[in-house]
Amino acid sequence: MSQSPEMIVDRKAWMSLLAKAPVARLAALVPEMPQMEFLRPPEVGAVMVQGRVGGTGAPFNLGEMTVTRCSVRVEGAHVGHAYVQGRDKDHATRAAVVDALMQSDRAGVMRASVLDPLAAEAAARRDTRAQKAAATKVDFFTMVRGEDQ
Repeated sequence: MSQSPEMIVDRKAWMSLLAKAPVARLAALVPEMPQMEFLRPPEVGAVMVQGRVGGTGAPFNLGEMTVTRCSVRVEGAHVGHAYVQGRDKDHATRAAVVDALMQSDRAGVMRASVLDPLAAEAAARRDTRAQKAAATKVDFFTMVRGEDQ
């Protein structure tokens, strides 16, 4: 599912966007952290990743992936959670803070200043990747040769 800035309206979409965001870019967009309380401080663990035979068939365990999770309470009321790939505790903390703020009265500001730029940049990366893949496309065709008649 493509995530254009207009589509970042549900929690699943913004949490996915935050988890996939480049760490340095998220830090640049959220330079200052608000007053917060850790409900679950950032901790590194592993999750089992499943694949599907042929992409749509029976599930199978592909292997483990390292993730970092975090839960915070911001402004004494709003709770945010984050799971991010890898071991970056700062990334998980910032993503959890943005998740919490998206549930507050500051959601519009966070959407405009953090989520919309991240969504636009992710769309640009997808387009670039698609253009590179399209450049390598090969069209196979069969020519009818006169000697086969």
